[in-house]
Amino acid sequence: MRVLLVGPRFHGYSEAMAEALRALGHEVTVHEYDATGSTLDAVRNKVAHDLPGGRGLQWQQRWYDDRAIAALHTVRPDALLVVKGDVFSERWWDTVHAWGGPSVVWFYDERERMSFPEQTLAGLPAVATYSSADSERLRARGVNAHHLPLAFDSLIRWRRRPVDAVTFIGARYPQREAMLRTLAGAGVPVKAFGRDWSRHPSDVLRSRHWRGAGVPAGRNLARDEAYGVMAGSEATLNIHGRQDGFTMRTFEACGVGAVQLVDRPEVEHYFAPGEEVLVFQDQAELDDLAARVVADPVWARTVAARGQRRALAEHTFVHRMQTLQGWWA
Repeated sequence: MRVLLVGPRFHGYSEAMAEALRALGHEVTVHEYDATGSTLDAVRNKVAHDLPGGRGLQWQQRWYDDRAIAALHTVRPDALLVVKGDVFSERWWDTVHAWGGPSVVWFYDERERMSFPEQTLAGLPAVATYSSADSERLRARGVNAHHLPLAFDSLIRWRRRPVDAVTFIGARYPQREAMLRTLAGAGVPVKAFGRDWSRHPSDVLRSRHWRGAGVPAGRNLARDEAYGVMAGSEATLNIHGRQDGFTMRTFEACGVGAVQLVDRPEVEHYFAPGEEVLVFQDQAELDDLAARVVADPVWARTVAARGQRRALAEHTFVHRMQTLQGWWA
């Protein structure tokens, strides 16, 4: 099928999904709806963002709509996949409805954190969401909703980057900062990566985190670099915020062969706790598990290998696209 994938530029995941669809034999065109292809685009978005009274949002929304509608008319696809897509107005969704082909919208965020009108959701042919709770709520409201977890990009090229520490890659929040400091205080080597953690002068200026987190830190990582760091770490932390669905990291950490320390026992729906991943529910459990990982690398490697086998067998983007393409039928 000729597929148009309309999604955000967020860490290159739209292209990762497209590669999975290509692996299944589809011809795929990617339209990253928030990509600024020129300096003029960047300036336009900046001006729109700063306009008062909501006028900037309306202007920016028209820009998103215009470009996506043009892509739909140009590609003339057999099927459409929209990832997230809450930046669009009803003009885009009316155009999709008039086009009339099979389409799926896939959310990687909770419904409550997105600006998606209820009537728009009700009119979509199929909605997939990483949140099992959201899929149940949407179905109760008459939406053709499905639970589709996130995944590991098994097709990207990356190389292992040895790091003699338990790593965390992600945003810096007070709870995470305290957790990493306590872990380091227990004698476990720790390193955090990301602009919020970095002490590089340009990162400090951009993040405005004038005070360090009190643990060793590295700069922001591209996705392939993050895969290499996780694979080369003693273990890698997956600390969730206030969310129902499981993050990409849940599947990526196992997919690259890392020892995953994860804070939610419900991960048992995807990986076996204690065998394929290591689950902690408080600081003491995290300290104990991390210390054991460092002290017993043979055991740790066994856990990592089991998790990787499971991820590659069940939790790649190719697996998810195999499921999703059935909703186009």
